[in-house]
Amino acid sequence: MPVTPLPMYVVFVSAVIMSGASASSLWFHYIDPRNFTMAAATSPSSSSSSRRDGRPSLALLHRDAVSGRTYPSTRHAMLGLAARDGALAEYLQRRLSPTTMTTEVGSEVVSGISEGSGEYFVRVGVGSPPTEQYLVLDSGSDVIWVQCRPCAECYQQSDPLFDPAASASFTVVPCGSGVCRTLPGGSSGCADSGACRYQVSYGDGSYTQGVLAMETLTFGDSTPVQGVAIGCGHRNRGLFVGAAGLLGLGWGPMSLVGQLGGAAGGAFSYCLASRGADAGAGSLVLGRDDAMPVGAVWVPLLRNAQEPSFYYVGLTGLGVGGERLPLQDGLFDLTEDGGGGVVMDTGTAVTRLPPDAYAALRDAFADAVGGGLPRSPGVSLLDTCYDLSGYASVRVPTVALYFGRDGAALTLPARNLLVEMGGGVYCLAFAASASGLSILGNIQQQGIQITVDSATGYVGFGPTTC
Repeated sequence: MPVTPLPMYVVFVSAVIMSGASASSLWFHYIDPRNFTMAAATSPSSSSSSRRDGRPSLALLHRDAVSGRTYPSTRHAMLGLAARDGALAEYLQRRLSPTTMTTEVGSEVVSGISEGSGEYFVRVGVGSPPTEQYLVLDSGSDVIWVQCRPCAECYQQSDPLFDPAASASFTVVPCGSGVCRTLPGGSSGCADSGACRYQVSYGDGSYTQGVLAMETLTFGDSTPVQGVAIGCGHRNRGLFVGAAGLLGLGWGPMSLVGQLGGAAGGAFSYCLASRGADAGAGSLVLGRDDAMPVGAVWVPLLRNAQEPSFYYVGLTGLGVGGERLPLQDGLFDLTEDGGGGVVMDTGTAVTRLPPDAYAALRDAFADAVGGGLPRSPGVSLLDTCYDLSGYASVRVPTVALYFGRDGAALTLPARNLLVEMGGGVYCLAFAASASGLSILGNIQQQGIQITVDSATGYVGFGPTTC
């Protein structure tokens, strides 16, 4: 009987020296086994602009490109990432467990910036005239905020502090107003002046406190958006890596998408660039495209009534090498009490899966690779690693995510499977969750055009790449 080979990626490895790193890193190009054509990644311009269809478009930059931070080696950088990522995932799992939700709803807002892990920044003009500021993109929170003068307690940021006194469009929101009451429960109050006060706390003890205001935001060359509720933070603490604040894109009414309402059609799309100080920019586009991308994998969004700001997706299975894994039914389901489910998060790097699902994925991946690649000891939370130093090309199996009842499949690009840990060591960029919660991390999202349409209740993956 003829043996049908498993679908594999042929991965070509070329050495490139990264800025500030003493070791060379490996850049993956892949051949899609379905059509055998080279898929070459392209990088969009780093400047923000308005698209031809009028929708605001912003450059989406990785934190290393903004901060200009360098590391003694790639290994140092990735160990730092793993530490931040582990802390964030642990907090997410605790926050989104049914037991915790009954006692903590409204007391904290979890975010990709916890433990300094905000990974992607956008450039936004704040006020009139606009003051350009870097803001952390966060799909897991709602409140938009920037550090403001006068600042009683502020961390260091890349740009000058925003001065509300210099903005002609800055208007303080009065306490007791409808906008003030829209803030998440437990995060608003009244100042002696009658202004609406806000407070948002994050999982690592970071926080922002100040007054809520209506302000004008400008996105690239597009028309300024007036009357956006933002937090003007006078007391702020945390590891925000030079950003002036946060741009919340969650599913709640105070997020940018929620406030734009009909103007954005409840939709936005983004494409995350690769990591590294030399990486090009990705993109963030606000609003719905009337011509929905043809060829995208469209899957239903799910809403957790206990945590309505998060975007959950209906993952139903995993595949390795073209074969669907035999997993227990309902392993990824969102339960009635708000437990389990699969959250899309731009702040978490490594995808987390329930222990049984991760073990099945890891073992199938390792079996498909076989003895062809030398194993290397695990690094931090990543336990499936290979020493690819000296290799010009390697073969790795495909990994697919299955969604919905129909089992729509998204085959991940090869570059989204392995992450470099330094010294030629690459590890499978998945890990086990400490609970039933799964997190679709940004490593697996990189380079894929993702369209979130909360109005229709769907999210699209592809078909374009960045």
